[in-house]
Amino acid sequence: MDLFLLKKIISLLIMPLSIIIILLITAIIFYRLKPKLSFSALLTATALLFFSAFPPLSDSIMAPLEDNYPAFTRSSKPVDYIIILGGYHTTVEGLPVTSQLNSSSLSRLVEAIRIYRLHPEAQIITSGFSGGDVSSNAEKVKQAAVLLGVPANRIITENFPQDTEEEAQLIAPRVINRNVVLVTSANHLPRAMAYFEKYGVNAIPAPASPWVKKNDLTPWQYYLPSAKKLQQTTSAWHETLGRIVQWIKS
Repeated sequence: MDLFLLKKIISLLIMPLSIIIILLITAIIFYRLKPKLSFSALLTATALLFFSAFPPLSDSIMAPLEDNYPAFTRSSKPVDYIIILGGYHTTVEGLPVTSQLNSSSLSRLVEAIRIYRLHPEAQIITSGFSGGDVSSNAEKVKQAAVLLGVPANRIITENFPQDTEEEAQLIAPRVINRNVVLVTSANHLPRAMAYFEKYGVNAIPAPASPWVKKNDLTPWQYYLPSAKKLQQTTSAWHETLGRIVQWIKS
């Protein structure tokens, strides 16, 4: 089996929702054979679901991953490249290309275009493989950028990297010793910065669309479990696993 696919399968199996489902199936299977085991599995699944979807706990897990870099304002010198790290998309005929990007890819693109408006001298590098789609994420993000007004000749695509480390490996030779802005999701940025630094690129960090947005207003609904917070916890857990793998490799 392909190592990249194996890594994705293992990662998927140890996500909170996958563990919850496994525990629930265990509770059903052993309902009559081993009632105590069944009850323990059910209780553990319920507790994991509640705490994973509980906003205060989910925010406390995610916030440390996102609070490492401030939002990009403006570089003191001209920017040579704006790098948009790859995300996900689904090609659907009849939909505008911006609607074919998933939320993380779209937010990264919007942040990159905001920076491009501040630094129109820069070239944009889009990255990411196809992931089973008919087109690469790099190409799809380029199409969306063009749709939003960026000239096509200002965009370079890297169509083959499958993960963050491969993106750093392939892009680094082009941008080393240049003034570079690195755009990716806020929780993913520390790991991405570390990989690019490993390959000699000292980029300016540009976090896109953080999950946790705090202000002085806290409505009572904030304390109710929600599917969005379950997704947030899953994203935080995925990023934490990525950092553990990065640490082991280093």
